[in-house]
Amino acid sequence: MVIESIDKGYASHTGTRGHQLLSLFVALVLALTVSASKAKAQVTGDLEANIPFQFHVGNTKLPAGEYRIHPLDDSDLTVMEISSADGSISALFEVQSTDAKSGPAKSELIFNKYGDRYFLAKLFDEGDPSGSELAKSRYEKRISQEAVVAQEHVPAHRRAQRGN
Repeated sequence: MVIESIDKGYASHTGTRGHQLLSLFVALVLALTVSASKAKAQVTGDLEANIPFQFHVGNTKLPAGEYRIHPLDDSDLTVMEISSADGSISALFEVQSTDAKSGPAKSELIFNKYGDRYFLAKLFDEGDPSGSELAKSRYEKRISQEAVVAQEHVPAHRRAQRGN
């Protein structure tokens, strides 16, 4: 009788543990699926653009010129780098997924403009309504309280499309 109740208790405990493991497995698969879809929703390759004005990326001020933007390896597409064509200037910045109402006709960089100050705000690949958005720096937040925001769109292209 004692052995029978111990066996029932063990079977009940094993069933609960199996249910917990199954729930954990399902949660893990769901999390990986969501992460994979987020990664696809952001700019994943190198973009190049000729930016005709001085601008800010986070807390870094960059001069007008040719720039290359690319996600950092092993950053889950959450950290990107912008660097001048000659490699003399660069800045790192964090991004998150964002969506446009429709996919842009061309790859583009979108800047928030406050008076004569420009801040890199979003990146989109040609035809894809999903892109990458930068968080506003403290400086941009402060400036945005003092001025009306406008947006400036700068065309960009994939690095592999350079000859087109």
